[in-house]
Amino acid sequence: MSDVVTRIAPSPTGYMHIGTARTALFNWLFARGRGGKFLLRIEDTDRERSTPEATDAILKGMDWLGLDFDGEVVSQFERAARHAEVAHDLLAQGKAYKCFSTQDEIAAFRDAARAEGKSTLYQSPWRDAAPETHPETPYVIRIKSPKDGVTVIKDAVQGDVTIKNDQLDDMILLRSDGTPVYMLAVVVDDHDMGITHVIRGDDHLNNAARQMMIYSAMDWPLPVYAHIPLIHGEDGKKLSKRHGATGVDEYQLLGYPAAAMRNYLARLGWSHGDDEFFSDEQAKEWFNLEGIGKSAARFDFKKLQNLSGQHIAKAEDAALLHELCAYMDAKNQSAFSDSQKDMMLSGMYCLKERAKTFDELLDKATFITAVRPLDIEEKAKKSLNSVSRCILETLTPQLQNASWTRDALEAECNSAAAAHEVNFGKLAGPMRAALAGRAVTPSVFDMMLVLGRDETIARLTEAQALAD
Repeated sequence: MSDVVTRIAPSPTGYMHIGTARTALFNWLFARGRGGKFLLRIEDTDRERSTPEATDAILKGMDWLGLDFDGEVVSQFERAARHAEVAHDLLAQGKAYKCFSTQDEIAAFRDAARAEGKSTLYQSPWRDAAPETHPETPYVIRIKSPKDGVTVIKDAVQGDVTIKNDQLDDMILLRSDGTPVYMLAVVVDDHDMGITHVIRGDDHLNNAARQMMIYSAMDWPLPVYAHIPLIHGEDGKKLSKRHGATGVDEYQLLGYPAAAMRNYLARLGWSHGDDEFFSDEQAKEWFNLEGIGKSAARFDFKKLQNLSGQHIAKAEDAALLHELCAYMDAKNQSAFSDSQKDMMLSGMYCLKERAKTFDELLDKATFITAVRPLDIEEKAKKSLNSVSRCILETLTPQLQNASWTRDALEAECNSAAAAHEVNFGKLAGPMRAALAGRAVTPSVFDMMLVLGRDETIARLTEAQALAD
């Protein structure tokens, strides 16, 4: 099915909402899993609200999520002439008409209809007016909607949705200043871009019936529609700022790996059996429209954190370090030195264990990023007493010539502890303080292996001077 073409078409009026990100992901997975194309269109026709900064936020969000698109970014605003061309084509075919009604006349019509208990859908007196009766005044171009029967939206998620045609008005295509309306622009762009599947939020479901009028009038093939339920917060209400982070950029700054976000967003409203954790390749292979539920999905931060931890644990060390560095850059944190990068890479096996976010991973890596003399926290400092100093004084010279392997280091530490008639547990606290300046750290032996002989001995020596 290499002819599959999907798109994401966000409006650049603010940050990239997590719901937009999920819609983009669904389109990306559907296209990529079928050897098709995934396109990006910026619906920037609202010139007052559209900003370059918002467009940049969309592009950055797509880039962080790893949702690559084909071809160039399409600007809807720049295609206005093409949209107007289609409106005039429909006018020439007699499938649209010039409407000269003023705003006051339309308001008066609706007031009268409301008073009589009738539909307020505007019925223009110009629909079938002869051209010679047209005045020399501004006009809009309206499409001629069907007057009877029904329009059936064959939706791949919602099923058949039937709308009575008498509920559809003669929609405006071109405003009196010649600019196209959003409804026209969307249809023309989707047709010209060859979109085969329109996968979008179900808040656009009612728009489909009106957009189908344009497809029908132009004798264009309809795309497959798939309207997906919106994302709700844990309280069942539409996801908004009151639920916490709603922008894609916020999740990056919270320290979630992009792979975890893709995995979680894929499961948010779509399922493949009971599978929770899966790779991109599995998602591309499995994703289909039949697996999308009809009910709104609820955002669950605990599930996201759980998946995030699994993805950190399973990630390739080099790739994880690369993304971690990008995270630090996004948060304007100091970059790793080359030696710190080397230590991070060698220690990733113990750092990523049980870390659910990059913040947690960095917290565990404090012993790598710390600079001598270490700033030892109060709780850790309490373990540096006269007894521990004596043990460290015994241990340090033994480490000078020890084989730098885990077994050898364990043997030396146990030997030093035994010489003072204590078990290693009594030595672990002081060593954590000496090596990391903290009471809670990765394994003492892991830290020694990562830091290396020289740095380990230097830190142990400094700690002895601090012991009471």
